[in-house]
Amino acid sequence: MTTSRETGNLNFSALRGLIDAASALPLEDRITLLKGLMPGIAIQTTPRDFDGLLVELRLKGERFFDAMNHPGEGRKLRHVMGERDIEER
Repeated sequence: MTTSRETGNLNFSALRGLIDAASALPLEDRITLLKGLMPGIAIQTTPRDFDGLLVELRLKGERFFDAMNHPGEGRKLRHVMGERDIEER
């Protein structure tokens, strides 16, 4: 996890504990957990923001698979879309 203006006030130690606990679960349970969180997130966001979250999740997966397919190469050697590209930052 990285810190930015948007995430500067997050409780990273608490989040890390939750992530570590969830990561210890079997894959099927982690998928169910992720799906279970979606309605609560959707109700607290606009449809546009929720769609943006889904795009971010897809990009996170694409970047992970790209890195796995190119071990030892830095991101600068290849172009993988990221949140900054989408947001034109």
